[in-house]
Order: sequence, then C-alpha cells, then structure tokens
Amino acid sequence: MDVSMKRRTLLKVIVLGDSGVGKTSLMNQYVYEKFIRHYKATIGADFVTKELHIDDKVIWDTAGQERFQSLGAAFYRGADCCVLVYDVNVLRSFETLQNWHEEFLKQVDPADTEAFPFILIGNKIDIDGGNSRAVSKKRAQEWCAAKGNIPYFETSAKEDYNVDEAFLCVAKTGLTHEHEQDIYFKGISETVSEAEQRGGCAC
Repeated sequence: MDVSMKRRTLLKVIVLGDSGVGKTSLMNQYVYEKFIRHYKATIGADFVTKELHIDDKVIWDTAGQERFQSLGAAFYRGADCCVLVYDVNVLRSFETLQNWHEEFLKQVDPADTEAFPFILIGNKIDIDGGNSRAVSKKRAQEWCAAKGNIPYFETSAKEDYNVDEAFLCVAKTGLTHEHEQDIYFKGISETVSEAEQRGGCAC
C-alpha cells in the first residue's frame, strides 16, 4: 500500500510541568532536532506535530505544553497520554508533579483514572555534570511506582540525550488510548506549517 494511503493515527499528547523545566526545549529537540539556549516563556499552549512509524502504523504525535494550569477542559479533551516534566536540579518542580497529575485527571476525568497513561521525564541531567542534582533517580522511580509504575526517563534536551527514546515510549503508550481516524497525509500536510513539515520525519 502506498504510504500516503496508510491509515494515520492521531495522538494528542499533553506535556505538563512547571515553567522552566525544559518542556519547550524537549519538544524542539524532539521535533526539530535543535536546541535553542534562550526561550521566551510559553504563554498558554504551543502545539507541534511529528510523524513517526510504529509497527507499520503512521502516527501523528501532537504535543502541547502549557505554563498555566487553568486553560480548561477544552485543552485537555481527547488526550491520549500525559507527559509530566520536572527539572532534576529543582526540587520544587518535582514536588509540584502531584498537582499537575491531579489537575490533569480532574480536567480529563477519564473513565479509569488509574489506567490513564502518564510518562514522567526528569530533564536537565547535563547541568553541572549532575552535581547540582536535587532529586535522585530512585526518588523519581518511587514516585512513578506509587502512581502505578508509570514509565520514567531522564533526559537532556541540550545534549539530545534520551529524548527520542522518551517520546517513542510516549507514542507507544498513547496508542493504548488512541482515537483512530481516517486522516491521510495530504489532508494533514496542508494544515501543517512549512517549518513543521521540515521538522517532521519518519522515525
């Protein structure tokens, strides 16, 4: 079958976490394979897309990150997976994960809150050679275990360490909650900006 006629699965992935933990950096590294040292704070929500292939399915992975918890249910509606991000060097960003987790479940109100797929990412492990780390890997893994053994990844958006691996897991996890639609490449590509098309790649 021609690749343009294969069924597309659209995944909506929400990326949450405190301001400054590297959500935008992770998304830019994953989608555009670039790291920009200085960002303006993300206001509201940003959306990016990336096409990848998993088990002969073509996935449109839609990820949005937000700065504020009060965007409302419309932003969260239809999510297939939630990625929680914290900075391993900032204890506060780890301590607020519970709030982000609860807020997401409150807004989405899934039928089975314990089964909804989450991924945890501890970002910025490159800083100071790990010497300024405030949250141990063990502590993060214990938090994940208490939440039903959600997958955990440690990443460096700056060094492009473990970013693709983390988001491949996100996509595979999101497939368990997929909302499959007959969306074809031609139809989607017309709505994606040129920059996004350049950044997208078949993985």
